[in-house]
Amino acid sequence: MRKGAALVAVMTLSAGTLTACSGGSYCSELQNYGEAVKNFKDLTDPETVDKIGTEVKKLSKSSPDDLKDDWSVMSDYLAGLEDAKGDPAKVAQLAKDSGPKVATAGEAIAQQGKDTCNVMIAS
Repeated sequence: MRKGAALVAVMTLSAGTLTACSGGSYCSELQNYGEAVKNFKDLTDPETVDKIGTEVKKLSKSSPDDLKDDWSVMSDYLAGLEDAKGDPAKVAQLAKDSGPKVATAGEAIAQQGKDTCNVMIAS
């Protein structure tokens, strides 16, 4: 389960402090997403996964074109978590199968968030 938690850390953009955004609607939604996932640690909690999935879907629609594919990866990952319905074995398998893509997408989203929206992520 540690591997899954590490993926959440990469994807959540919530490890740090969110500051004022300068990129319009997307940045506002990114800030809301950061707040929603601030304490997201349990990949097996269906209610929380659903809430985060809703935020990811919003961001997927409003994101800059160069991040559409990255947010699609995140959306697919959250959909997989929703489909797992809290089953730890399914969550672990999803993390194993999707981990590299989710990590790469999370890094791209985090970098753009920092550069464009002033989203600061603590290490």
